[in-house]
Amino acid sequence: MQADVSELYWDPFDTEIDIDPHPVWRRMRDDAPVYRNDRHDFYALSRYHDVEAAHRDPGTYSSSHGTVLEIMGSDLRFTGQIIFLDPPEHTELRHLVSRAFTPRHTAILEDRIRGFCADMLDAQRDRDGFDFLQDFGAKLPSMVISSLLGVPPEDQETFRHTTDRLFHIEPGVGMVNEISMTAGKELGQYLARLIDQRTADPQDDLLTALAQAGLPRADGANFATLLLTAGTETVARLLGWAAVVLAAHPDQRAELAADSTLLPNAVEELLRYEAPSPVQGRWTMRDVELHDTVIPANSKVLLLTGSAGRDERAYADPDRFDIHRDHHNHVSFGYGIHFCVGAALARLEGRIALEEMLRRFPTWDVDHHRAVRLHTSTVRGYAQVPIVVR
Repeated sequence: MQADVSELYWDPFDTEIDIDPHPVWRRMRDDAPVYRNDRHDFYALSRYHDVEAAHRDPGTYSSSHGTVLEIMGSDLRFTGQIIFLDPPEHTELRHLVSRAFTPRHTAILEDRIRGFCADMLDAQRDRDGFDFLQDFGAKLPSMVISSLLGVPPEDQETFRHTTDRLFHIEPGVGMVNEISMTAGKELGQYLARLIDQRTADPQDDLLTALAQAGLPRADGANFATLLLTAGTETVARLLGWAAVVLAAHPDQRAELAADSTLLPNAVEELLRYEAPSPVQGRWTMRDVELHDTVIPANSKVLLLTGSAGRDERAYADPDRFDIHRDHHNHVSFGYGIHFCVGAALARLEGRIALEEMLRRFPTWDVDHHRAVRLHTSTVRGYAQVPIVVR
């Protein structure tokens, strides 16, 4: 008997649904694995294996027409941004970028990241509580990316404030607004000037590596801006979820405080359990038949990585948070050719941030009455997480 899905509704702009989308996503997985939203003209895939397969098939599910719903439609390959490219252009650019973004560049950051964490967390030692994100978690990724890129210390505060404006959200238009676009233009111009400087005067930083990788100046600046936006926003959301989820699971938090070797797997479980970026957009390059539904060519398709992480077809007891879970590949960093190029750095930041936090503050409670959610069509998490340390 076919399920009645007439009352089933999900869209990435609905802030009420976004508070807890998992029941809706569960019903989509069960009753409408190819979900159609006429209001915003998109299809959505919610099951793990469908989301993974779509990530693996850029020839069918293309990134060329945008990856965020509010900008999807026009062909964006002309922008030269790697996130909007498919093979062969993507392959060539990713190869050049990978030469710049090596494990060495991330590994040498470990001591620096620990130093950043120590400075911010030690400043909270004599307080009964603080805002885990505003005083720590949201600042850390911006500091790390600035350091990785090679932003001069005297520019870093201005750089951080411009980055904050880049993530400005306006009701009705989301992230596509004048404040955000102006900030993006300013950052691009600033980073392009730094790349010019590194061409003439090389330093030991990522901007120098990009300047030497053979990328056109604009492409190097575009990639640096993408790294900044993706790395800052998703890591901040990951850390916000960590504060909330670990407070709700104090026994597992105590295990992590007692044994830091459990942290890498705990980070993977956090990414699966509450994906910081649960929605990615794709554009169909041909008709696709899936679950007895035909998705026409030139359709918007949203891949729900947040739903995929809770799919019982892929994970046993998926709504249970378990730092000991045996992980196969989750899709919270994407998959295939567009797998997040900064994934190793995000994992490193998450592990060190939690280790340093638990070393100083092994127990805390979240003040949910003062916590502030953050919502975009592609990002889900918190903007403020006030905690009381015990």
